[in-house]
Amino acid sequence: MIEDLGDWRRTHLSSEISPKLEGREVVVCGWVQRIRQLGKLMFIVLRDREGTLQVTVHRNKVKPTLFEKLKKLKNEYVIAVKGIVQASKEAPKGVEILPTEAKILNITNPPLPLDPTGKVPADLDTRLDARIIDLRRPKTFAIFKIRHVLLQSIREFFVKNGFIEVNTPKIIATATEGGTELFPVSYFDRVAYLAQSPQLYKEELTAVFEKVFEIGPVFRAEEHRTTRHLAELIMIDIEEAFATAEDVMRTLEELTIYVFQKLKTECAVELKTLERTLEIPKTPFPRYTYDEILKMLEKDGIVIPWGEDLPTPALRKIGEHLKGPYFITDWPTKSKPFYIKPRNDNPEVCEAFDFMWSWLELASGGTRIHNKELLIERLKNQGLNPESFKYHLQTFDWGMPPHAGFGLGLARLLMIICGVNNIRECVLFPRDIDRLTP
Repeated sequence: MIEDLGDWRRTHLSSEISPKLEGREVVVCGWVQRIRQLGKLMFIVLRDREGTLQVTVHRNKVKPTLFEKLKKLKNEYVIAVKGIVQASKEAPKGVEILPTEAKILNITNPPLPLDPTGKVPADLDTRLDARIIDLRRPKTFAIFKIRHVLLQSIREFFVKNGFIEVNTPKIIATATEGGTELFPVSYFDRVAYLAQSPQLYKEELTAVFEKVFEIGPVFRAEEHRTTRHLAELIMIDIEEAFATAEDVMRTLEELTIYVFQKLKTECAVELKTLERTLEIPKTPFPRYTYDEILKMLEKDGIVIPWGEDLPTPALRKIGEHLKGPYFITDWPTKSKPFYIKPRNDNPEVCEAFDFMWSWLELASGGTRIHNKELLIERLKNQGLNPESFKYHLQTFDWGMPPHAGFGLGLARLLMIICGVNNIRECVLFPRDIDRLTP
């Protein structure tokens, strides 16, 4: 029953079939989304990555063998159809294909674990277990089409602004930021780790390229089961020489505006599918100091000891007041990684920021320490052995410029754009403490 593609090749995607092609022979390929038979008429809705197309079969106008073959089709069969384009006011999009030949390229084994049209609800675990079918659902597909354009526009922005794209090692000898969230791996005769961040490498590279960016995976042994944490994630990292936290905050603002404008133009169909209206935020984004956030929380009866990070309940409470994008600045030095520069006028506070959207942290960054002696002091203050960082520290003897940067979570940004509440919706095959397959 299954046939070879042979010398058939698709001539048009569904989006390219229009009444202007009337009378032309075409070959279309895709999946059977729906079949409807009315007496001597059969309507096949063919779906490809660009949308759907109607194939109209008149029993009296096709070979009996072709009609019998098409009668056997079931939902999600993979087929190729050769036929003539015909304008039709009754057909969706005003056009249909009248088939002359068809090939069944593959079949399905019912029942399918979920409805690929998205009309029948399914829980997230079921969808992730059958992710390939889930990706055929219009809303899920729309998220990842937006993701594709988002990545393109991010790269465009950085290249236009003089950044050089780099790729840093993902197997490393020591922790980038300390802590226990590390995945050890067997590396020949010794233990190595999956990289938590490209932080140290991108800092070093500012001493050569001045402005660098990387879009790549990072790995964190995150044991929390939350809607915003994963063990493997894609980060957008930048580092810029001769810059401060304020400079890269402006870069982050400009990046946000740029990609929102791109998506609003190029992903209008997908945003409509998701029932999203993308509002372009105004710059500059509001800035609140850490101390101002603590005072805001105190008014709501939440007291956070100075120097501690902001827990999820506190972030959600802040999100009730602050709905759009904003920055939290001037964090306690002890709460941030060793490479963040303390303020000259008050070393207890550092030049760090978090980029927030309502309650969700999208990015963190700041001015980095470029003084070797101060960096060694900060390592020791955080219980880290400077000897473990000797290769990083030696670069500071070779002319390290002042620099600043940030790391932005791609999936979290996509959550905001697409209006979803679970980060797993925005990752093709998410990895967390419970999920290692598919």
